[in-house]
Amino acid sequence: MTERPDFEALAAANRRDTWLLLLAFFGLLAVVSVSVSTALQAGIIGIVVALVISGGSSWMGYVQSDKIAIRSTGAQPASVEEFTQLHNIVEALSIAAGIPKPRVYVVRDAAPNAFATGKNPENAAVAVTTGLLDKMKRDELEGVIAHELAHIRNLDIRVMTVAVATAGTIAIVVDIFWRLLYFGGAGGRGRDRDDNGNPVAIIGMIAVAILAPIAAAMIKAAVSRRREALADATAVAITRYPAGLRMALEKLEADKTVVTRTSHATSHLWIETPDNHQSGRGRRFNDMFDTHPPLAKRIATLRAIEGLPPRQERTAP
Repeated sequence: MTERPDFEALAAANRRDTWLLLLAFFGLLAVVSVSVSTALQAGIIGIVVALVISGGSSWMGYVQSDKIAIRSTGAQPASVEEFTQLHNIVEALSIAAGIPKPRVYVVRDAAPNAFATGKNPENAAVAVTTGLLDKMKRDELEGVIAHELAHIRNLDIRVMTVAVATAGTIAIVVDIFWRLLYFGGAGGRGRDRDDNGNPVAIIGMIAVAILAPIAAAMIKAAVSRRREALADATAVAITRYPAGLRMALEKLEADKTVVTRTSHATSHLWIETPDNHQSGRGRRFNDMFDTHPPLAKRIATLRAIEGLPPRQERTAP
């Protein structure tokens, strides 16, 4: 008999791990900031200025996050007359989730996919592709919509915005270091040979400057993977029917089409990241930066909830 996982325990563990990962983010930012300050001998003022500039840019991105996501994916408002069933599902599941009904959008694309965006439940939106509407049965569509509403209820967009903003701040601070180093800071071209700064600190900062953006990208992906797993658990709690989401994910796994208007910057929004369709050399390395758990793993968890045995994977002849 397949052991059923405890979704309440899974949700609690995901929340705890998410906050630990965010703390790791801020710790990494502190290391980068102190390293830059020491290497450039700029003092605290230079770092504060850099953080204010990058923080202001990140705040503007946060305020405009929903508009940016809608515009970048080409989503259009879904009319009630044309997409009556979609509106009915969103409204019913919003009541079950205990959140206001979000704005509803449609992306005219043959690939089945969906995403949610917005700063909070009062300013949120859900978008689905026409491919999803065409290929999913009602209970499967409900599973997908419940997953997206779970992101809204769990404030995942806010958490991911913090993660993306922190990663962006780290990238900006590192970029400032490289520019100052090139144009004369820390013993660069404009320094006298007798005033080369602290060479050990400079070497250490160069190492940090190379490794920090990679570490930030990996932490951001880990935060996103945790939020995706939590959204699956919350979706089951909303619908009380894990088979709907499980069958939807199985269809997404089998379908190889990819939404056309997407990028790596927005891949974490979709229920199935377009990055998962990459294959070939370097795929294992790219897995470290994936913003979603593997679909097979998510499906296996849902099958366990239903009490179904693990799937028998096909082996190549």
